[in-house]
Amino acid sequence: MPALFPKRTKYRKQQRGRMKGIASRGAEVAFGEYGIQALAPAWITSQQIEAVRTALARGTHRGRVWVRIFPDKPYTKIAAESRMGKGKGAVENWVAVVRPGRVMFEFSGVTEAEAKEIHRRVSCKLPIPTQLKVRFQLGGER
Repeated sequence: MPALFPKRTKYRKQQRGRMKGIASRGAEVAFGEYGIQALAPAWITSQQIEAVRTALARGTHRGRVWVRIFPDKPYTKIAAESRMGKGKGAVENWVAVVRPGRVMFEFSGVTEAEAKEIHRRVSCKLPIPTQLKVRFQLGGER
């Protein structure tokens, strides 16, 4: 599967912005049984999202996988050893802005032991610390 990026955007380049505060939405497991939650702010690239998606798909054989983040922010890079000025560089890659508390991926169809092992494998592919979050069930033992 090719790298993720939007089909079209209003503007070609964006400013960097800030990753201040915690996630205001997307902090609960909504679709699957288990979720992978970010514990630090970061830019997650489309390649990292794809690597995690394939690891999750391999780990959950008959289960389902939900990707809850999308790389819609372009970041630019100027060639090395170029002089100052001459404008902003070309778009290098696309990233998803992730704040602490955001549930980035969800999956279901596995046991709790398998979910812990999947989380261990997936966390190696991400540049930030993560935690495994279990879906809140009213009246359940969790």
